[in-house]
Amino acid sequence: MAASIARDATICARMAGSGRGRVISTRRAIIRDALGIAIASGAYAVSFGAISSAAGLSVLQTCALSVLMFTGASQFALVGVVGAGGSVWAGAATAALLGSRNALYGLRLSTILDRSGLKRLLAAHFVIDETTAMAIAREDPVQSRFAFWVTGVALFTLWNLGTLVGALATHFVPDPKVLGLDAAPPAAFLALLAPRLRAREPMAIALAAGVVALVCLPFVPAGVPLLIVAVLVAVFGVMRARR
Repeated sequence: MAASIARDATICARMAGSGRGRVISTRRAIIRDALGIAIASGAYAVSFGAISSAAGLSVLQTCALSVLMFTGASQFALVGVVGAGGSVWAGAATAALLGSRNALYGLRLSTILDRSGLKRLLAAHFVIDETTAMAIAREDPVQSRFAFWVTGVALFTLWNLGTLVGALATHFVPDPKVLGLDAAPPAAFLALLAPRLRAREPMAIALAAGVVALVCLPFVPAGVPLLIVAVLVAVFGVMRARR
């Protein structure tokens, strides 16, 4: 009987060790993926820092955008509109529209993260495309939370570091076009858009949006065509949902 108990205890110990090993292996994979995303985003942030400074923002203002806004697409939209001669309000409105998707991400993540108080506010600041994708890709809620926080911290650190480097670099290379950094935002947007254009309807919507933006471009301030397109697409979505 004693031998049977010892054997059962050994089996339980091995199972527990195997379980811990799987958890450690999974977390290592999450950290590896998070660092890969953060490094790529940090390099992307260098172009934002350079373009923002070239658009007329100071180093402090550029870094403040990355710390306080922390959502790349909206940041690029804001400095893009301002750099093209548009008003700050048009840039802010464009940035807000692009950032509104994060609110939908927050609804999806609220049940996974299960945080309140200050931790909830901090988590809300980290709700972006990459952290959401990393979190919802896991079935285990514990691993989802781990993926969210690791990705958020890594991204926040390298994004702000890249922004600072890019902003300071303009003192040595005042025109980011010399290095082709001005092509980074549209190239990144196209890369994000391309996978969503495999069906006919998204392709038709994208083409129609492009035509509307081009038609409006000569008649309205910079940044406003994007707002017009966003409103029209939203109206189309509402009308389609009611059918």
